[in-house]
Amino acid sequence: MNWVSYTAILLLLQVYMPASLTFQQQQLPISTVKRADPVKTAVPQVNFEKIEQWADLDKQLYQAPQNARIGNYGEIVPEQLGYKLDHKFFSEQFFSYFMGSGPSIIQAPRVTIYPKVDSELLSLIKEKAIGHYVTYFNASNKNRAHNIALSAKAINNYVVFPGEIFSFNQVVGMRTKEKGYQQAPIIVSGELSEGIGGGICQVSSTLFNAIDRAGLRIVQRYSHSRNVPYVLPGRDATVSWGGPDFSFQNQYNQPVLIRMYAGGGRMFVTIYSSDIIEYKPREVPSMSERLPKEISIETDVKNPAHP
Repeated sequence: MNWVSYTAILLLLQVYMPASLTFQQQQLPISTVKRADPVKTAVPQVNFEKIEQWADLDKQLYQAPQNARIGNYGEIVPEQLGYKLDHKFFSEQFFSYFMGSGPSIIQAPRVTIYPKVDSELLSLIKEKAIGHYVTYFNASNKNRAHNIALSAKAINNYVVFPGEIFSFNQVVGMRTKEKGYQQAPIIVSGELSEGIGGGICQVSSTLFNAIDRAGLRIVQRYSHSRNVPYVLPGRDATVSWGGPDFSFQNQYNQPVLIRMYAGGGRMFVTIYSSDIIEYKPREVPSMSERLPKEISIETDVKNPAHP
């Protein structure tokens, strides 16, 4: 069959094909593509990138996986599978429709995205505490206490796998009003002022001390430009979005689980792992239970500290 005949057949097929293709998910229509949309020349050509963009299928079908986690009462909350568009199967289905041999209504194909942390793994690494630290704050400062609790919640239940580097800024993300952070005292160039997210350095500093006790490898830590009252001198870790970060690496052969909770004027951090982990804890002095002065985040740093 020559090229002219093949082209003629394709053009004749267009007359008898449905004018549009409808994608469904669980028997409900989610998007419709007109047959003319992907055709750019007299000879039918399928532009799959344009179709997917126009139909917005990726965004509509994407569902992020959810890791298993420890609930409020110590129970394991099971993981949830995620889903995304199956590009290969989508192309096959659409080409079948385009050539006139496929249906005009098809189920949008999905592939499964598996979470990194499932219930089985979590049950193995939640038993043995290898590092713990507590600091104290004035719960009557509502904004600062709120910021501490919010950033602690962002890290709680985070699992760091062997060889992986944990970054405070990457995990917590940008501290903005849209994410719920509030104005509270911060330190800028050694002076107190007001800023969004004041208080989160107490979270990073508490985490640093717990991580240090667990013997994990500190990758990046910076001290404040002045002493802060919620940890002992030299035991702090300042963080700022776009600036100093606190990071550590899990050099052990087992994953580690970070458990955090802030409430009632206390900031708790405990590091867990499996019973078979071989770790080398370090001696870290505890903080006094006395209520510290009001002081929190800072963006000015003096010396990076690398163990």
